[in-house]
Amino acid sequence: MKNIFIAVLTYKKSLEEVSKFRPEHLDFLETYYKSGKFIVSGRQTPPEGGIIIANNITKEELESILKEDPFYKNDLVDFRIIEFTPAKYAEEFESFVK
Repeated sequence: MKNIFIAVLTYKKSLEEVSKFRPEHLDFLETYYKSGKFIVSGRQTPPEGGIIIANNITKEELESILKEDPFYKNDLVDFRIIEFTPAKYAEEFESFVK
């Protein structure tokens, strides 16, 4: 099984300030979707930050990538990475875990 990573981003500034960098953040995300590193992302509810789920990557590589995020570079978020090894999964997700 491949390990999967959950990056939990927590806003340090107001949503108004974060929104100023959203287009750059979305471009950043798109780069890593195209590379096959990110598989899903979105804003938390309530909007206290965001979540990125990644695979085909090492923890060190993900840390480095997250430091490229315009949100991080502009001191708008902190992040925490959770790594896990899937023990069970739906058939539709087999390509992400094997």
